[in-house]
Amino acid sequence: MALAADYPFLSILWSMIVFFAFVVWLWILFSVLVDLFRRHDVSGWGKVGWIVLLVVLPYLGVFIYLIAHGSEMAQRSAKQAGDNRAQFDDYVRYVAGSDGPAAEIDRAKKLLDEGTINQAEYDSIKRKALAAAG
Repeated sequence: MALAADYPFLSILWSMIVFFAFVVWLWILFSVLVDLFRRHDVSGWGKVGWIVLLVVLPYLGVFIYLIAHGSEMAQRSAKQAGDNRAQFDDYVRYVAGSDGPAAEIDRAKKLLDEGTINQAEYDSIKRKALAAAG
């Protein structure tokens, strides 16, 4: 308890603010690094240069990157999210829609009913469709 008495409330509050600011800066630093490594328009030497700047002058390097490429970061992030969403939607359509294994088995069943294929061919198509789904 004697330790708590020696550390006043304003010092606690200041320590919390500094810790929060450091966590926010780390978040921004990792966002900058992720964006830097996702970029295809920057060469390997360019990435090394940015990393050296971020290591030698961490705060200044992050601020320079944000000023120079902040709007592009937002565009790349939005494009990545849109691409991920489109890929997920395509997957859902494939599994649940007409291109999925259920539709393929249904087409094979119709061919079997029409006499176009025999039971062995139907079983083979069904097995392949189920293996592709799993």
